[in-house]
Amino acid sequence: MSTPVSIQQSFVIENENYNEAHRSEQLNLQLMRTTTAPKENSIVETVLVGLSILLLVLLFPLSLLVVFVKVRQFERVVILRNGKLRHRETYGPGLIFYLPCIDSLKFLDLRVICHSVHPQETLTKDSLSMTVDAVVYYKIKDPILAVMRVTDYKHSTQYIAATTLRNAIGSKKLSEILKDRRAVSLQVFESMRNMTHNWGVQVLRVEIKDIRLPLQLQKAMAAEAESTRLASAKIKVAKAEIECNRSLQTATEMLMDNQWGMTLRYLQSLQTISGDKTHTIVIPYSVETLKNIFK
Repeated sequence: MSTPVSIQQSFVIENENYNEAHRSEQLNLQLMRTTTAPKENSIVETVLVGLSILLLVLLFPLSLLVVFVKVRQFERVVILRNGKLRHRETYGPGLIFYLPCIDSLKFLDLRVICHSVHPQETLTKDSLSMTVDAVVYYKIKDPILAVMRVTDYKHSTQYIAATTLRNAIGSKKLSEILKDRRAVSLQVFESMRNMTHNWGVQVLRVEIKDIRLPLQLQKAMAAEAESTRLASAKIKVAKAEIECNRSLQTATEMLMDNQWGMTLRYLQSLQTISGDKTHTIVIPYSVETLKNIFK
């Protein structure tokens, strides 16, 4: 009954942490948009915009081929005009208009990204070497933060996944890791989510795929397990012998109480072995009995 309660408590804590992280993310987004976005363009920037529009008018209708770009349903575009964030919002899906001379487009995929963390060889808390790999699922929560806060959100998230996995393994013993992988996955998930939510990246799930141990460590663990099994088997055999001896002692006492008990037991044993014709039955007689027979 303790396991479901602990799992439920972990999910409650996870939801509370997620709500707190989401509120912090919204505050950071508002702060970033109010502090980094320019209030108005300079004279030079205004002139460049006017020249770009004039150039498009002069090249009309050929300019129509380059002023529109298609944004797919699962994509969003962040436009930087003269290196500055335009209108503090994202664009898409559909056709969007931009000025090729002064606008630069940043396409971002909103679908879930599955990243396989390369096998990480690290030491556990009890100084045992092991190799662990995992799978991380994440997606872009806010495209503007993903462009403005980090150079490459994919590589940054993948590097954080590798380092966080190594740190999580180093904080636990080998027995704890083998017993409860879910706890390690949850620890990596919490650490990654706290780091990446300021980048507009939402970590959805972290799962450990495989745990590989060195061959020597595997042999040592197998020998230890075999020794434990042998010791347990010997203890069980010894307990069985003790119970058998006690039962025989009790049976002997019961047979000794009746003078005909041993005779009945003797006849029962003869009946048991007489069913197989391959046995030779030898019936012992005492010397006194033989003397009485041949008199």
